[in-house]
Amino acid sequence: MTFKTLLATAVLASASLTAIHADELKGRGASFPGPLYKAWTSEYFAATGKKINYTPTGSGDGVKSIKKRMVDFAGSDKPLKAKKLKKSKLYMFPSVVGSIVLSYNIDGVKDGELKLSRAAIDAIFSGKATHWDDKIITKDNAGLNLPHEPITTCVRADKSGTTFNFTYFLNKINPEVKISKKPTWKAAKVVAGKSNSGVSANIQQIKNSIGYIEYSFKIKLGLPAAQIENKEGKFINPTVQSFQDGAKYATWTADNDFYAVIGDPEGATSYPIVAATFILLPTEKTDKNKEVTAFMQWAFTKGDKAASELGYVPLPTSTKDEIRKYWEAKKIK
Repeated sequence: MTFKTLLATAVLASASLTAIHADELKGRGASFPGPLYKAWTSEYFAATGKKINYTPTGSGDGVKSIKKRMVDFAGSDKPLKAKKLKKSKLYMFPSVVGSIVLSYNIDGVKDGELKLSRAAIDAIFSGKATHWDDKIITKDNAGLNLPHEPITTCVRADKSGTTFNFTYFLNKINPEVKISKKPTWKAAKVVAGKSNSGVSANIQQIKNSIGYIEYSFKIKLGLPAAQIENKEGKFINPTVQSFQDGAKYATWTADNDFYAVIGDPEGATSYPIVAATFILLPTEKTDKNKEVTAFMQWAFTKGDKAASELGYVPLPTSTKDEIRKYWEAKKIK
């Protein structure tokens, strides 16, 4: 084979790889829905041959990346208000509902045995309670042998939508807590990790620790999680049913690009830390947006089973219908 032939073959191969690479949709952002997006993109590829690469880097990075047009779409657990969407020329809609659990690593305390009142949660993350046998914790846990050991709180190191939703819940308990994607924590001992995976790893490795993570990470890793006192004063275990009970209080409307924060819903059986996660699209990328909405249409039609198995709550049919109308109005379907 001549050099010219080899060169032509190499150029053709390079062009083919570039074309394949170009066809791949790229997304990044929220780690909260990471396990589900991994399942959805894998199943979508098997069904259609279309590849989607989603990297769970955190909501803050997702918003930054889509604003800079570094990706085709982004994930964020913190919804953006209409003014910010307009400024950055973005569309937004929810994809699924999930929940945040308080997972712990305490010898002898099994999954669901620890009960945390709203006051106890505030005390732990504000630094008022520094040891596990603090009275504010033990008063609801008479049957547990909680140790006189320092509490290590495991939090996010990156700008996080999970943190935004958790601090939203803390703010409902104590208005002095600032709602933020990356707050300054006042807890006695703080260890930070990147993404839900990093926080989960820290909880696993550090004795007498507690941290906030998305429920699917608790399931995947077999981590114990606390019962949490809801708005009605009931201690609720994190279950798909209790998430569904809380999620039904969400109010969605296309008029404000589906902006809604569900945290701390009403209802005696509602789990109190429920959150939606959102997809962000650049308004000018019509063709790419149609590819993203085709994927989401598939997920809304075929992806509920995977969502439920991983501990997420699929959106109600009525909400999915409203989202489809939103796509049509924006001409991205």
